[in-house]
Amino acid sequence: MNKKADSLFFTAWATSLIAMLGSLYFSEIMKYEPCELCWYQRILMYPMVIILGVAYVRKDFKMALYSMILSGIGTLVSLYHYSIQKVSFLSDSAPACGRVPCTGEYINWMGFVTIPFLALTGFIIIFIMSLLVLKTLKEDH
Repeated sequence: MNKKADSLFFTAWATSLIAMLGSLYFSEIMKYEPCELCWYQRILMYPMVIILGVAYVRKDFKMALYSMILSGIGTLVSLYHYSIQKVSFLSDSAPACGRVPCTGEYINWMGFVTIPFLALTGFIIIFIMSLLVLKTLKEDH
């Protein structure tokens, strides 16, 4: 068993779990209704809790490829979402997302930390951990 890959994989799973619980906290406890782009980010994050959890228990580190793909797509969605919140020329021309505008900011900690920023951070951490797991596996063979 590769201890380095094990630790990296656990970190990716823990990040996905924290991100999922955080999003549920905002919607179910704080009653912040998710916008359409938030739903897309949830669709990409939530399955990773199960995929990475099962793969971690089974020590199937090759599943890092799938979490890397999901987190890569999630990174792009989160980056776009964060950009339409924070970049004025993008937010002025942002399409309407539905009942809740995607440009809305339920939180704005320190002037830059919004919910899409938190999701972006989670997706980037999972992507990097998955990439490092695959690199570690390749070095061992």
